Amino acid sequence: MTKKRLVLTFPQEMVEQPITYHLIKDYDLMVNILRANITADEEGRLVMEISGERSAIDKGIKYLSGLGVKIQPLAQDVKWHKERCDHCTACISICPTGALSLDRKTMTVSFDNKKCIMCGLCLPVCPYKAIEILF
Repeated sequence: MTKKRLVLTFPQEMVEQPITYHLIKDYDLMVNILRANITADEEGRLVMEISGERSAIDKGIKYLSGLGVKIQPLAQDVKWHKERCDHCTACISICPTGALSLDRKTMTVSFDNKKCIMCGLCLPVCPYKAIEILF
């Protein structure tokens, strides 16, 4: 089984379309919505993790592209500005997935974008604004 975390951006006319329904029913994919910003008057943005057979995921992504949905990997929407980080560790205990972690030997903070679910909990606690979510 393969997993992919994606950010979908779709136009206003598609906001009320059953996109996730079709991914589940027609392509046999498991869909986990991590974050969404969808309004009837604007474009929609949906952060989700899809799981299933690689060929089914590829077909599902092709379906979305055919509808005009812009698709990009989740990692492109999360920016860790390493040069801003002072390694104060304020973010470590608040991160629910361990995407932000501390190397005890060097006492430095690191960021693993594959674990990040864009929850945003780290944003208000970082005094140096080292994490940015482009959503």
